[in-house]
Amino acid sequence: MIPDGTEQDAAPADSRRQAYIAAAQRLFFAHGYGATSMNAIAAAVGGSKTTLWTLFPSKLALFEAVVEGIVRDYGAALTVDLDGAPDVETGLVRMGDSIMETILSEQVTGIHRLVMGEAGRVPELGRAMFERGPGPGMARFAAWLAGQMLAGTLKPGDPAVAAQQFAGMCRAGVVDRHLMGMVSPDDVAQGRREVRAAAATFMAAWGAAPTG
Repeated sequence: MIPDGTEQDAAPADSRRQAYIAAAQRLFFAHGYGATSMNAIAAAVGGSKTTLWTLFPSKLALFEAVVEGIVRDYGAALTVDLDGAPDVETGLVRMGDSIMETILSEQVTGIHRLVMGEAGRVPELGRAMFERGPGPGMARFAAWLAGQMLAGTLKPGDPAVAAQQFAGMCRAGVVDRHLMGMVSPDDVAQGRREVRAAAATFMAAWGAAPTG
């Protein structure tokens, strides 16, 4: 049987798509979203503007593809094993460590800074990022906390609020400083200490009293 060429054609098309995404990320990070044109992205790759517009009907669609790639490669908080944790506090520490790993990575730091710098002018960027990263991650975490509340290992309450409170404690120290460019060689170790302090504080507030 003679191959119809579909798979052979798909590979170059995907390679071209990835090249546009990589160029867009590089230019967005270097110059900002607003200052980067689709023409500049096409020129950076060396392809035609028609091909770029066929693959990505808008600059926002290209930005969304950039975010999806970063989340796929660096979004540890979306895949951390919570159900396998032996107890609630261990699960919290796993989640907190994954938040630190995710946000302190160079790529995620870059996309956060880009969105914070542009969101006032282009609010769609914040929505696109939230829907692909923090939103699903927090929903997954809240669902796990809801299960712990049903099991009686945490006090009953709003799991979404509880998830926000824990994530907020994890972000309040080294993460906020890191995003503002205050980078220290001790960031990773300090982040781990802050996560464990956040887990202990969370358990003091939400932990159910032992029965019997």
